[in-house]
Amino acid sequence: MIYLRKASDRGHANHGWLDSWHTFSFANYYDANFLNFSALRVINEDFIEAGQGFGTHPHNDMEILTYVLSGAVEHQDSMGNKEQVPAGEFQIMSAGTGIRHSEYNPNNDRQLHLYQIWITPDKTGLAPRYEQRRFDDVQGRQLVLSPDARDGSLKVFQDMTLWRWVLKSHETSEYLTENGRYIWIQVVRGEVTVNGVQAITSDGLAIRDETHLQLNAGDDSEILLFDLPAA
Repeated sequence: MIYLRKASDRGHANHGWLDSWHTFSFANYYDANFLNFSALRVINEDFIEAGQGFGTHPHNDMEILTYVLSGAVEHQDSMGNKEQVPAGEFQIMSAGTGIRHSEYNPNNDRQLHLYQIWITPDKTGLAPRYEQRRFDDVQGRQLVLSPDARDGSLKVFQDMTLWRWVLKSHETSEYLTENGRYIWIQVVRGEVTVNGVQAITSDGLAIRDETHLQLNAGDDSEILLFDLPAA
């Protein structure tokens, strides 16, 4: 089963300084069919205007991943971290027992574009932590998240992996998974066809009961592929 979650069908909130698209129910947007997908709780695509951002606010018991597509985000938290995360870098934060943080666009003349992704951890009450990393620009698959931080990936407290996958125009590749696993593909840019289902920039694909995925890129493309436990 492959379900296409079109970008235009997502929840949308425009606050002037923030233009945000919600794949799953978030804030004032509610869709009973899109509360989550396995351990994925939030995929928000945010456009934040110059000099604007989210003031200090709390989180707990959530793995929060940020992937900056253009611009930079300035992060400050109650653990004492104050970092800038530029385009191309990933940042993960375990909120655990509780953390407060702020996120701003430090540029005065440039919009910030990012994905913020929330993953439900497989245990609660974790000690808060923070990591960020720039991975090499690659053609092919780059492991970004894993439960054991293997191959230089960032650690996530969940039975899942996240791959950043860069495909050249007309490139074909495949992904094999175990029975019972859930797959979510988020198209960051370009156009990909997965087992005959076409998706374009900002679309998502919810995949179950498919152990062999055939991917074809219509253009130079980038996807995020989440390999998740059964719901």
